[in-house]
Amino acid sequence: GTLLALSKPPGLPILGRPGDLSLDLLLPALRRRLGLAAELHVVKAPAREYSGLVLLSSCYHTTKKLQQFFTNARLRGQYPATYRAVTVGVPAEVEGEIRTGLCWQQHGDRAMVKGCHWSGATGGTPGSAEGCALQVVPVPAPGRRSLARKDVKSTLTRYRVLGAVGSCALLQLQPRTAFPEQLQVHLTLLLCPALGDHEHSSCVGRVLGVPFFLTPETAPTRTQVLDEELLSRLGLSPRWLHRLPLHIHLQELMLP
Repeated sequence: GTLLALSKPPGLPILGRPGDLSLDLLLPALRRRLGLAAELHVVKAPAREYSGLVLLSSCYHTTKKLQQFFTNARLRGQYPATYRAVTVGVPAEVEGEIRTGLCWQQHGDRAMVKGCHWSGATGGTPGSAEGCALQVVPVPAPGRRSLARKDVKSTLTRYRVLGAVGSCALLQLQPRTAFPEQLQVHLTLLLCPALGDHEHSSCVGRVLGVPFFLTPETAPTRTQVLDEELLSRLGLSPRWLHRLPLHIHLQELMLP
């Protein structure tokens, strides 16, 4: 009755800057088209770069109840959201878990940027000082103090390989924690970056065809590099690679 589900294309933000197209800007028109009396609220939505399910509600109490449900489900060790991803590379194991600390770091500087806030509900990016370029980086063995101060967040994603063709795989991803860009970083730690990840894929290098992990400090951000065979399969010219969208899709949400 009060719930509405949409499928969002990649690149559409939930909240945009003034003058930019965003889902929030489209909600009044959607409400009029569907003839709804009440205002629509975003319950759960994928990050700007992701595609997939957007859950809306026309009841404020339902929105808050469901958002609390998603939070409580993760705290109970459940996985309320299921994603699909196309990866460049096939994981060595068919299924498993990726555990690591994640934090925001000033680009090109090892000192962490503190005082940043992020939205786990929508996967938004943190607020930052003007001119401060931030990136999400893994912290393999975070200390207790950094976790207690919330400088670093302990994160976990469960994955399963659903299929593989050539050098690509289709993965099911179930994050138990919510941190911006968590899935992209976890996939690079698996040495299988998401197709269309122009932010983190440079952290996976290759020597004689064998992948290895490069720290963000030694791997400048660049357009994802794909081999000729994959480019041919995609029907893409290298000059248009920067337009290839991120292939991570919010496939399913668990409801109470």
